[in-house]
Amino acid sequence: MQAMAVIFEAPHRLALRSLALNAPESGDVVVEIVWSGISTGTEKLLFTGKMPNFPGMGYPLVPGYESVGRIVDSGTECRARIGEWVFVPGANCFADARGLFGGSARRLVVPSARALPIDESWGSDGVLFALAATALHAMAGGEPPDLIVGHGILGRLLARLTIASGAPAPTVWEIDAARSAGDHGYAVVHPDSDERRDYRSICDVSGDSALLDTLIARLGKGGQVTLAGFYQQPLSFTFPPAFMREARIRVAAEWGPDDLVAIRAMVSSGALSLTGLVSHVQPVADATSAYPTAFTDPACLKMILDWSACA
Repeated sequence: MQAMAVIFEAPHRLALRSLALNAPESGDVVVEIVWSGISTGTEKLLFTGKMPNFPGMGYPLVPGYESVGRIVDSGTECRARIGEWVFVPGANCFADARGLFGGSARRLVVPSARALPIDESWGSDGVLFALAATALHAMAGGEPPDLIVGHGILGRLLARLTIASGAPAPTVWEIDAARSAGDHGYAVVHPDSDERRDYRSICDVSGDSALLDTLIARLGKGGQVTLAGFYQQPLSFTFPPAFMREARIRVAAEWGPDDLVAIRAMVSSGALSLTGLVSHVQPVADATSAYPTAFTDPACLKMILDWSACA
């Protein structure tokens, strides 16, 4: 079995070509992908060759861990699932490419448990399922944030989740004027215009490894900084200001299974909206231009690839 896939052949070398897929085993499902998202964090580091070393890292590599589509075939144990609409957080099913992430392909072979059912009515917004769960996971270690640093896709999800939790609307820092514009139901300000120094819970999704001292200086006593971005460079901070504030620093990783369950319930009930966050949709045939746009254009909140016209 073959599938068209996006492949990073080497840093800054992207191609779209057919790859051989591993045959499904008895507990696997075959998913025909309709949409897949492009991450401007980890995938950008993979594309530029700046990704820290992880097990399974290397080239050629199929990127992607935000894919949505339908189960069209399966192994003998999962025949009842054929026809389900699912989210797939990546795959490792390629005979001739690494699958550290592996979701950006027309068809994927994955264990049944990795094909997560979602409502088809979510449409292309379904690519945000795991990202919303990651935002929820970042909030799980303490009070909802009263300051969010960065108004990209993850920052916006964090702000929506904070309001959905019943907490007061947070302040969001953003240095790009285009990303600050609009009525979001919360204040989006340049950090230079914010004089507060008593925040209880700051969540940073900027990925700026040089920002920690600035954030600690804005905490009230006993406050917490949650690092929810992905940081290329080592992080450090000056100890005396952190000492005086008894600051807490927490690292938030990706979603867990409970986060996915909670997000599915919140979206289904209307408590959380995912609408208005996907800014760009391009056919997969334009992948070579879609990825640079996602990585470099500040107006691109979320780029997704449309696989529907791909054989």
